Amino acid sequence: MSRKLLAAAVAALALLSMLTPAHAVVQKTTAVQKTAAAVFPAEVIGEDFPDPDVFQKNGTWYAYSTNNGRGNVPVATAASANGPWTIRGDAMPGGPSAGWAQGGRTWAPDVYPNPDGTYTLTYTAWHKASGRQCIGVATASSALGPFTPVGSQPLICPLNLGGAIDANTFVANDGTRYLVWKNDGNAIGVQSTLWLTRTANNGTTLVGGNTAMLSSSGVIEAPDLVQRGSQYVLFFSGGGYNDCNYLTSYATSPSLGGPWTTAYRPLMTTASFDNHICGPGGADFNNSGKVFVHGWVNGSRHLYVADVGWANDFPVVRGSRVRTEAERGTLNHCVVRTGAAGASGGAVAAYIDYADSWVEVSFFAPTAGGYTLWVGYANGMGSTSSHGVVVNGNSQGVVSYPVTGWDNWQQSSVPITLNAGWNTVRLTKGDLYAEVDYLELQ
Repeated sequence: MSRKLLAAAVAALALLSMLTPAHAVVQKTTAVQKTAAAVFPAEVIGEDFPDPDVFQKNGTWYAYSTNNGRGNVPVATAASANGPWTIRGDAMPGGPSAGWAQGGRTWAPDVYPNPDGTYTLTYTAWHKASGRQCIGVATASSALGPFTPVGSQPLICPLNLGGAIDANTFVANDGTRYLVWKNDGNAIGVQSTLWLTRTANNGTTLVGGNTAMLSSSGVIEAPDLVQRGSQYVLFFSGGGYNDCNYLTSYATSPSLGGPWTTAYRPLMTTASFDNHICGPGGADFNNSGKVFVHGWVNGSRHLYVADVGWANDFPVVRGSRVRTEAERGTLNHCVVRTGAAGASGGAVAAYIDYADSWVEVSFFAPTAGGYTLWVGYANGMGSTSSHGVVVNGNSQGVVSYPVTGWDNWQQSSVPITLNAGWNTVRLTKGDLYAEVDYLELQ
């Protein structure tokens, strides 16, 4: 029987199903509406705390933010990354350097614990002479401050490029210390670039010239650089910082000199978190398996934390969707259908029609526990279809597909439990038929 004839027959049976007892319909609805198992980032500071910089030292977590009603450089502490957090006050109560800066726009602090027990703060401040933003540096003997500005001039201030913002310390595996930062081209309508500059003397002086890393005619800012075994990962924010379009993406390179390859899909967006965070940006990654971001809540930016894992040296943030195209998985007794109108990538897994048909993909889970599997599908059968879900060789139920029509791509979800690290997820033949566009882990 052809697919179209079978679909017509199923539609006729669907009409007859209206005569089944009410309890049967209720059971079917319950099966489709399973509770999602995704774990989204936790809100840990429920007030304005934007552009976070966070580190752990001697069992205490320290977090710093852009200026607000709490001071020039608000500082908070906690015994664990997930809190509870306590805001301790202003880490730079005297304000930015009186020699070149004025208060009111002290942004994006970066505090680094030095080997000698002191602390270095790089910050963005309002340049008196030009009205632009430039980068200054300060030091303290305590992580809580008070930080005292160093020198009477900014550390980095290319006024012809719009000034400089968003400095962040990076120390390579060989011990060489750098700052990554942005020339603020957006302020004067020119291209913005993320730069790498070597530093010395606990980050208070510059050594050598500046190396261009990544450029954009749009907004690119808040760089954070991480070295992973096989590559360097340069995180950055994009979009307008003041709404839900703000996002976090990244680029990778085998060397600090580039070339840098930007990720195909952003790492964290409002949509990738299913609107649980509005505009996730200003991300700060660290070696503890955590990432801290801010997100908009009622006109201010609150602080969130999420788990991070590394899949072959590429980042995976728990709660943010990761997509794998079905046609790129391992297919058994089914086919790749190309030219699929409206499908992502234009191809799908089709004819998953036999007892030994399956589509299998691999997903990396930052931590063990509950996740949500989303499947992009099309079902033109006239009645709900399904696939079996097998995780690491064990059945974890079914994913059901309400009727959509062929080439009308929708998505359905099912909760699954994963191990930390790599997992295999297989869709097997279930009831009736459906084509699969992609699988997403959240």
